[in-house]
Amino acid sequence: NSTSATIKYRDGATSAAWATGGNMGTARRLLAGAGTQTVGLGFGGYIGGSGAQNLTEEYNGTAWTGGGSLATARYYMGGFGIQTAAAAAGGNGNSTATEEYNGSSWTAGGALGTGRGYMGACGTQTAGLVFGGLPTQDATEEYNGTAWTAGGNLNTGRYYSVGAGTQTAGLAFGGSSPGVLTEEYNGTAWTAGGNLGTGRYNLAGAGLQTAALAFGGQTPSVTAATESYNGTSWTSTTSMSTARGKLSGAGATNTAALAFGGDGGP
Repeated sequence: NSTSATIKYRDGATSAAWATGGNMGTARRLLAGAGTQTVGLGFGGYIGGSGAQNLTEEYNGTAWTGGGSLATARYYMGGFGIQTAAAAAGGNGNSTATEEYNGSSWTAGGALGTGRGYMGACGTQTAGLVFGGLPTQDATEEYNGTAWTAGGNLNTGRYYSVGAGTQTAGLAFGGSSPGVLTEEYNGTAWTAGGNLGTGRYNLAGAGLQTAALAFGGQTPSVTAATESYNGTSWTSTTSMSTARGKLSGAGATNTAALAFGGDGGP
């Protein structure tokens, strides 16, 4: 990269692959996630006939176990952080609620400035980011572990998108039509990144701004397509074994991701 004077290298001898992990205790869709591939967290969600869920499950790289329940059952919220320090923000019904998880239980955090659901999120419990969503399709808010403040607006308002990275090096990708857009955040403003090869919404993501992964989603048909981002462009890689949308994901890099829940999959 001549602008940043950094060298980027891809090992052509290494092939990416998805492997089956342990099933969740409760099947659901529209849930949020946080953590890594071996220390993951899934919370909230929706079950047909039962509605919004407050369930939390913790993943150890092999199996899921029950965790503390959310105070407010909801779906389509933003999730970020790690298993022992996660946050759940917003959700259906234009919720402003934020809850923080300490590895055992959820407690109330600062309320979003503008209630919303269907948005993207990334970052840590003390340096989080949410963006887009309904009804505020371009608004960004930053969390410091106590309160939310306004950040720079997305260039293209959208919902059903997903995020990766940190509060000062965030990534927003996919979402409502046209579904291929990527934007990068520097802690102040968003700039355009490379377009996804497959436009989609209700997808999941993992990784960093310069090493992200997009997987699953709807085109509107559910898809298993997976793409990897290097900070400039997306490249198709091995598809998931089961196509699904309305899923969630976690992972610190694009080489160690976790996909769970959703429609069309277990």
